[in-house]
Amino acid sequence: MTAFLLKSTSQSWTFPAVGSKSSEQSDRSTRVISSSSSPVGSLMDSMSQKYHQINQAFEELRILTQDTENDLRKLQHNQEYFIIQYQESLRIQAQLSSLATLPPADRQLREPSLLSKRATVEAWLTREANTLQKYRLGLAEKHQKTLALLRKQQTVILDDELIQWKRRQQLAGNGGPPEGGLDILQSWCEKLAETIWQNRQQIRRAEHLRQQLPIPGPIEELLTELNSTITDIISALVTSTFIIEKQPPQVLKTQTKFAATVRLLVGGKLNVHMNPPQVKATIISEQQAKALLKNENTRNDSSGEILNNNCVMEYHQTTGTLSAHFRNMSLKRIRRSDRRGAESVTEEKFTILFESQFSVGGNELVFQVKTLSLPVVVIVHGSQDNNATATVLWDNAFAEPGRVPFIVPDKVLWPQLCEALNMKYKAEVQSNRGLSEENLVFLAQKAFSSSSVNPEDYRNMTITWSQFNRVNTLLALNHCTELNDLTINKQQIRCLLRMVWNLMPYTTKDFSIRSLADRISDLNHLLFLYPDRPKDEVFSKYYTPPLSKAVDGYVKPQIKQVVPEFTTPNPDPAANPTYMDHAASPAVNQPHAYGLYPPIGDPMLDADGDFDLDDTMDVARHVEELLRRPMEGQWSGQQS
Repeated sequence: MTAFLLKSTSQSWTFPAVGSKSSEQSDRSTRVISSSSSPVGSLMDSMSQKYHQINQAFEELRILTQDTENDLRKLQHNQEYFIIQYQESLRIQAQLSSLATLPPADRQLREPSLLSKRATVEAWLTREANTLQKYRLGLAEKHQKTLALLRKQQTVILDDELIQWKRRQQLAGNGGPPEGGLDILQSWCEKLAETIWQNRQQIRRAEHLRQQLPIPGPIEELLTELNSTITDIISALVTSTFIIEKQPPQVLKTQTKFAATVRLLVGGKLNVHMNPPQVKATIISEQQAKALLKNENTRNDSSGEILNNNCVMEYHQTTGTLSAHFRNMSLKRIRRSDRRGAESVTEEKFTILFESQFSVGGNELVFQVKTLSLPVVVIVHGSQDNNATATVLWDNAFAEPGRVPFIVPDKVLWPQLCEALNMKYKAEVQSNRGLSEENLVFLAQKAFSSSSVNPEDYRNMTITWSQFNRVNTLLALNHCTELNDLTINKQQIRCLLRMVWNLMPYTTKDFSIRSLADRISDLNHLLFLYPDRPKDEVFSKYYTPPLSKAVDGYVKPQIKQVVPEFTTPNPDPAANPTYMDHAASPAVNQPHAYGLYPPIGDPMLDADGDFDLDDTMDVARHVEELLRRPMEGQWSGQQS
């Protein structure tokens, strides 16, 4: 007779509870995004098509998973009926064995019937065993197809969409637009997690059925392979979706508080929050980061000490997110490596390593997860900020996805750098209006030590990192930021004005004594904001208010800007006027009120009488913004 080995087991598998955001909500949010209108029509059409393809693949996965679920239930039902019939064959065999104790006449009477029943049952068991084997093989082949599609879908989401999001996050560090799209990515990752887990449980149930009823054949090897594949897929999903939602500052000053946020995109779906994991932050060097990615033993080395570097991940029910928000980290000390050649401390790159351990399925699977921040440059003094920012800007602009930490090209085309500087500039001045062609020529002259004013001369030139860093192009960019479109050369200025006086440049000390607006008010010969707006119309709201009556008989002396060459007590109104030869404006031509008013503090000084650079620069930037607009039209008109 055919023998079958039966084995019972008490193992059971359950699906993890779903997160607070349903699949329907995720679909709806995706549809809203993909159908929204935008001026960039072709880009939105491309995104809409991409989202449609992703959602279409999810629908196909849903259908395949439901199909294998139905097949698995059918297989379980057939196997249960098979076991019942097998038990019947065992009962018949027991009856035949008991005939030996009966008298020969009784045995001959009952034996033929039992033998016939046994033959019929065994023939059915043989056929059904082959059918069950076919069902098992067919189910395994369907799971292979599902896992292949799962891998493809996961590659699109993790290796394409998530990598693009990380790239947008890096460019945002240079002033690019916000990276956005993380909630959509989470909804996709949660769908992946749900589908992967359902298929994993199906494979485990198929393995359980095989253990209950072992039938010789290749199914055991196939199920082992499927289980290994699905575990690899879910492992890649969990480790790849442990991301830094809010990056730490890339120019990091010691003894200064900073923050960062890490997030697990599939945490809610896989019930990771049921046993809240703890995340640890460590600062490591570029070499340590390389060793870490090569899975080399780093002996848990760090390159410094971060205070408040442990945080427990919290699940936010309303958003369905699992994240850890480090609010009060501080880099207490840094240990630097031996620098190469002339490399300065502001060129040395570090990174913040975030690591944790997640348990999935009631400790059924345990994952060690790690993620690295964007490169950070550690400084100890504000004077290092510009050079450190230059290092970060170059890295953010020209880093390639999947690079070895933190390799960047040594040289790039000048237009590529212009694009990065333009992005930084627009973020600094908080305007959609970027650097003008004159600004870019000004920067090129600084970078290449050139006197050419022709933009075409720089189109095909390359600039090296050492050139960019040596001339400190960021300081020149700051000059553009502060002066906006006034970074034009003297020849251009002389074309715009009939007569020019070159005043000595103001310094921070000058502005601490008398604000820019008041200095403009003091100079009686400065009458118009180019080309024809009265200066008081523009600047009067920034003037220091008139002094009121003195207290206790004392008055504070008043300081005013005087340029000897401009001093003309009684300008001749009949003379041929120029921009510098008009009568003083009424708001400026006020009588001196000696001893009549008490002192009123300069609005650019704080309560202790110290100079407030930020306030003064706000005024200066506003002034230059006003000066910029008409000049732009005039200059562009001349250019054309």
